Amino acid sequence: MAVARAWALGLLVLAIWFISSWASHPRDTMVPANGDPSAFSTARAEVVLARVLGPELPHPVGSAENEAVRARILKELASLGVPSRTYKAFTCNSWRGDSFVACATVTDIIGIVAPGPGKAIVMMAHYDSVPAGPGASDDESGVATILETIRALKKDDKGKHPVIALITDGEEAGLLGANAFLENPRLKGLVGAVVNVEARGTSGQSLLFQTSPGDSRLVDLYAAHAATMATSSLYAEIYKFLPNDTDLTLFIHAGFPSFNFAFADNVRYYHTPRDTRVGLDPATLQMHGDNLLGVVRGLQQTDFAALKSNNAVYLSVLGMWLPRIPQSWALPLAIIVLLLIVLSVLVARPRRSADRAGFILSALMPIALLLGCVAVGFALAWIAQAVSGQADPSYANPLPMRIALGFGVWGVALLVSRMTLLHGAASAAWLWMATFAVATAAFLPGLSPYFLFPAIVAAVLLLAEASMRDGWGSGFGEIAILVSAIAALIVWIALTATGETLMGLKLHPLFTVPAAFGLLAIIPLLSARPMLQTTWFASVAVSFVLALIAAVVAGLVPSYSTASPQRLNLIYYESDKRPARWIAESAWKATATEPIPASLKNAGHFVLDSDAYAGLHLGSGYVAPAGSSRLPLPNAALVGDRIESTGRIVSVLLRGSAQSDAMSLGIPKQAKMTALRVRGENVPIEKNWSGDTLINCNGSDCRDLAVTLTLGSRDALSLPFAETRRGLPPWGRGLAAARPDTAMPSQEGDRAILVEGLKLPKR
Repeated sequence: MAVARAWALGLLVLAIWFISSWASHPRDTMVPANGDPSAFSTARAEVVLARVLGPELPHPVGSAENEAVRARILKELASLGVPSRTYKAFTCNSWRGDSFVACATVTDIIGIVAPGPGKAIVMMAHYDSVPAGPGASDDESGVATILETIRALKKDDKGKHPVIALITDGEEAGLLGANAFLENPRLKGLVGAVVNVEARGTSGQSLLFQTSPGDSRLVDLYAAHAATMATSSLYAEIYKFLPNDTDLTLFIHAGFPSFNFAFADNVRYYHTPRDTRVGLDPATLQMHGDNLLGVVRGLQQTDFAALKSNNAVYLSVLGMWLPRIPQSWALPLAIIVLLLIVLSVLVARPRRSADRAGFILSALMPIALLLGCVAVGFALAWIAQAVSGQADPSYANPLPMRIALGFGVWGVALLVSRMTLLHGAASAAWLWMATFAVATAAFLPGLSPYFLFPAIVAAVLLLAEASMRDGWGSGFGEIAILVSAIAALIVWIALTATGETLMGLKLHPLFTVPAAFGLLAIIPLLSARPMLQTTWFASVAVSFVLALIAAVVAGLVPSYSTASPQRLNLIYYESDKRPARWIAESAWKATATEPIPASLKNAGHFVLDSDAYAGLHLGSGYVAPAGSSRLPLPNAALVGDRIESTGRIVSVLLRGSAQSDAMSLGIPKQAKMTALRVRGENVPIEKNWSGDTLINCNGSDCRDLAVTLTLGSRDALSLPFAETRRGLPPWGRGLAAARPDTAMPSQEGDRAILVEGLKLPKR
């Protein structure tokens, strides 16, 4: 009976996983083309998207196809009766710090959707793509969402504020269109609030993943107008630590009330040639549009001054509820909850208290569960990697690894359930949960709802049952523990499901850690009716054996497939330092040394090189000889080199060929750069910045690039510079043909990089 009870609890956890997975998919009702004219319609938006994308070609900033897409968007705005104009400017942005400075000439599109006095609601998306893909989802879906929203808005009465459509250029190159817009005081002065629509995949829910600081009333507005809610204060907390940004980053830094929506499932096609219209989920597009239209309509009826508030902590539950509290409440409420749970533990103390050893084991049980789940995740991943020889064996076929991790964490839960009995397990589980609520409320408030909200449920139920006959050991007591556990599981198991869609199973701690916190609440129910030692041992063994088998299977199935290809760019590389070479480059730098397909490796005789990009020092990659140099290297002229009170002023003119699509210049940390001007544009330099800097100017007009540096060093220096041409030269076609259909270009795509060095004398 105890065995059946234990595995029934396992099935409960699995059921909640399936429910959470189902809830993580968009469920908004799709509106047909002939549906309500005041509603957002996916069918209508898809037709607009097809017209905007045209032949579905990559259209990075500065390209001819970029100009063609812009012309088609302007035509769509004209057909909607929206007066529009373009704003063209050269701009540079160092938003990630001075290690990378992006520059380009960008052309933004500004449409006056609803004219009027005062500050405007800005609907924002970008129309440029990465060089490797046509950008149907990222971010032409955002453009189509705005255009269909404009059509729906025009069916309504006017609100309190004007509405502007801002469709930016150069986002992929470094948030450059947004930067140019905000550098213009007149344009910046138009902005009252901003709603940005983005993509990091081709399907999934449209997530409200970022808001501006002081977001309590923004979240209230979203909750009042979203058909399905998909958000969490944790998303913004995590986003602070990720090397990812959108155009909205700059508007948030500028202090505007802001909403950022994006979908992120099926990230395998993000920034690749597979980012086409056929891969975009219509249900995702409907939810995206419902979010944009709903929030804009809410903003139209809201005074911007009323949006100023304090931060909130919140999380959506199965898309149907959005519990939230002011962030300032989180810490005192967490302390109160902790005290209530302490009180319930004392009141519910059994007649026969545990001895010291039992007390210590109970207290350590949550730590053992958490560390055990993390350890088993690393062990199973190591096994799969050892069998496959790949860094991410679950990339194309995640199911075996998902099963392995599921049985692995369940085995750990069964294992630690013998450390304590019901009262000790419940006490430890919820005291730890409440303690984490206090700690996160103090230091990572966006994470606190995941601990605090289930702990509130547990505090009420456990205290209510603590004083009853037999306390938590009664039938009603176990029901209270079960309900509390379900509250924790709904929160934490949902995080395992969404974490996988966002980052895959390569980052298995995003699966095992949330699963551990969810299972923590189940341990008291496992401990309440312990299995016989033999059946317990057998259940643990079965779980771990099944996990091991699934991990081996995960290593045996192909890591990549035609449906989920490996990201692999081919680069023709010439440098003044080494003979011409081919470089096989993983688009994810973290996996730059993973094996490349055998057909490609053998065709080019590739070997791993720790300094594949000799002269630019960008890291490792697989390299192969490319014969004698065939392309002229770019050149640079030292226009000026003088000493002033501010430092050494060096003026450089870079010259690329007529085929150049980008120019780059590296400034080593030994130069001690203190000021930078690119084509007359001042680029702010952080105080005391002394690291390496790479300036990258995108677009054919960058082939002649004037750069002025103020340096703190008078030593002799070498400044590497490079010309980039998109696509491979004609003699690279045979090598490209050797890349199998289980691999594809991504991000910057296939290209030629030509590198030279500029020598600065000692002064």
